[in-house]
Amino acid sequence: MNEKKDLLLKLGSRVRDIRLSKGLTQTELAHSLGKDQQSIQRLETGNVNPSYIYLLQIAKGLNVELNELLNF
Repeated sequence: MNEKKDLLLKLGSRVRDIRLSKGLTQTELAHSLGKDQQSIQRLETGNVNPSYIYLLQIAKGLNVELNELLNF
């Protein structure tokens, strides 16, 4: 596995873990961000390389600081 894909998988796993700890579904998180459920699914499975702005939105939607989101 290449390094980029490994990092994206770790990020996705971190997002999923935080989302689940907050009791949110993918759909609930997506709707709070004005996104669709598939966007969150792609992020959590490492199939998207999110922009800085998208990461900020995810952190806000999960009610965590960006550094907590990226702490993997």
